[in-house]
Amino acid sequence: MKNRLKVLRAERDWSQARLAVELDVSRQAVNAIETGKHDPSLPLAFKIARLFNLQIEDIFDDAN
Repeated sequence: MKNRLKVLRAERDWSQARLAVELDVSRQAVNAIETGKHDPSLPLAFKIARLFNLQIEDIFDDAN
């Protein structure tokens, strides 16, 4: 699944570690989501969307 997480994080000048703290996940989890190696759970996707004040669809794109 493609996503804009890395771009959104960079806009805030946050490291992966900082985003991980904000989301209460590991830095490795943030990296895996950013690189598309792992899709977030629905609760985590909602948490990410709330953090960036966006809709889930504005961050994640399931189109192939």
